[in-house]
Amino acid sequence: MTEHPDLRPVPLPVLPALRIAAVVPCFNEALAIAQVVDEFRAVLPEADVHVFDNASTDDTAAIARAAGARVTHVALRGKGNVARRMFADVEADIYVMVDGDATYDLGELRRLIDTLVEGNLDMVVGSRVDDGEDAHTYRTGHRFGNRLLTGAVAGLFGGHLTDMLSGLRVFSRRYAKSFPAVSEGFEIETELTVHALELRMPFAELPVRYRSRPEGSHSKLSTYRDGWRILKTICKLFVSERPLLFFSGIATVLALASVAAAVPLAITYAQTGLVPRLPTAVLLTGTMLSAMLAFVCGIVLHTVTIGRQEAKRLRYLSIPGVRHRGRA
Repeated sequence: MTEHPDLRPVPLPVLPALRIAAVVPCFNEALAIAQVVDEFRAVLPEADVHVFDNASTDDTAAIARAAGARVTHVALRGKGNVARRMFADVEADIYVMVDGDATYDLGELRRLIDTLVEGNLDMVVGSRVDDGEDAHTYRTGHRFGNRLLTGAVAGLFGGHLTDMLSGLRVFSRRYAKSFPAVSEGFEIETELTVHALELRMPFAELPVRYRSRPEGSHSKLSTYRDGWRILKTICKLFVSERPLLFFSGIATVLALASVAAAVPLAITYAQTGLVPRLPTAVLLTGTMLSAMLAFVCGIVLHTVTIGRQEAKRLRYLSIPGVRHRGRA
């Protein structure tokens, strides 16, 4: 009996191979960049390696080019400016972003990518685990500051990350192309994290070995200056992304202060029928009006924020996930 032609199984379309791009922000990393490029070549030979040189004053660009990377010059200083350029210029299905200082062991990179693809995730963060070979690799001050700032973001925006400031991350295309980078410097990691939490993107965190810099190279991170900038970024994102909560808090504080100060005046008025401290009464009235105004501002800005989030969400949804890159 012959098989009916309409009942023959239809072969599934063969999806194209994933395009993987390694994007490496660099500033004066001449002693480390060749090692980073070589490790990418060994672990991900199919990836295109892009080094974004942030106006280095040493031979970073020449060494990276000699190692086989594609080098792009970024004149505006700051890691945030580099990240904005990377996501705009590079076309790929998966983006692997890592600092160019050779402190991240890339041996587990394939596992991070597999986790992203198998789970159809949008971000996988490499949580740093000190290799223990040098006490200065992951200093106590940096470790404490990271925990403090990560906890603040988790408390304000949700999520369960343990290393918000990691410089090793894997992104899907729909993450990269929907990320409206605003930050200029090292605070970009905070913005990257909040973007995923704000849109409730699926993400994961896996441990990676964190090691010492190559001998002779120096960190560009300033514990107090950059920590302060990151804290300011968290506050700005709190105001812009959670305005109702922020302004409601201000309104509550003003209202409670007004009530507490008004109680003695009310008691005096009930006993004597007089208001002996009229300026104070006027001030309290203004404070209560300010509380009402702060609450109204929170409601208005909350509506604006919802509109912005919906626009970003629609942009995010317009880009196929990593599992469906060949079916768009």
